[in-house]
Amino acid sequence: MSITATTPRSSSRSAISKTKPSQVVLEQMLAGVSTRRFARTREPVGEAVLDAERSTSKSAVSREFVGRTGEHLRALMARSLADVRLAALMLDGLELKGRCCIVALGITTDGVKVPLGLWDGSTENKRVCVELLANLVDRGLDCEQGVLVVLDGGKALRAAVDAVFGHVPVQRCIRHKERNVLDHLPERDRPGVKRRLRAAWKLTDHEAAIDRLEALTGELSHSHPGAAASLREGLAETVTLQRLGVDQQLWKTLSSTNPIESMIAICRATSRNVKRWQNGDMCLRWTAAGMLEAEAQFRKIIGYKHLAHLALAVEADLTANRPASTAINPVHAPAPQVAASAV
Repeated sequence: MSITATTPRSSSRSAISKTKPSQVVLEQMLAGVSTRRFARTREPVGEAVLDAERSTSKSAVSREFVGRTGEHLRALMARSLADVRLAALMLDGLELKGRCCIVALGITTDGVKVPLGLWDGSTENKRVCVELLANLVDRGLDCEQGVLVVLDGGKALRAAVDAVFGHVPVQRCIRHKERNVLDHLPERDRPGVKRRLRAAWKLTDHEAAIDRLEALTGELSHSHPGAAASLREGLAETVTLQRLGVDQQLWKTLSSTNPIESMIAICRATSRNVKRWQNGDMCLRWTAAGMLEAEAQFRKIIGYKHLAHLALAVEADLTANRPASTAINPVHAPAPQVAASAV
């Protein structure tokens, strides 16, 4: 009796475990389990089942993972953005040992972070960035009312924003700017300049912040011209949030690219066991899987209650600075196709 009672439950568990093997493969490989070690992580099912099983071989696990991540990539790049109202858009590049994925993260007016898309290229160049932004527009992203774009200062990203969106307010990441400036200084001078930079950026008065940064630039131009040139480049865009009158709590979130870098860190963690990136399709699949993994962990941003004010300020800035005839450049870019490839 005891054998008869336990057999159905065992069979049921085995059947349930096999209903969604690709999901198990995806979750465990993103958690760091290699294809060679996947079989060791399975629950004991008995020698008879193991002898007949073929779904945990290295090649079978690899095929399951390729198929599942391909589905995730297609789902991410097919998302309709017509109903997404963004307050901010962040762009950054993810280097993958000789290749580069440009990724986009949106922050809605409700404070929700949304992975928007990605594009593969050999470097972070303007062409790749333009194609990503154009793809977002093709999928329905409406920036006619304006959106704040947050960048790390890369010239290719900045040029792409101008090419596709025209005039939109851009906030340069102050952490990247700070590092760039300090890299031009000897160790003994860095703490003092760092304090002055941060003090200027914390000011809520836009003109006062500009005056302090320009004064620091003038002083550095004599002793450290390289640092002065670095600070002078894009200086005004490091205080865009002050110009828009953004609340200090929201400023802490949007004055740097930390939100998108957090997503990229999760992408790196999920792909940490990859030793060789064979092609662009592999880069796209792994990165998309990492972005969706990050999305499951997202919470609303700090200061989200002030995003409505930001959206109004951006719209007013757009109206004041962009001619009425100017519209988003209708560049079209189809989503990258997923091909059969290695893990």
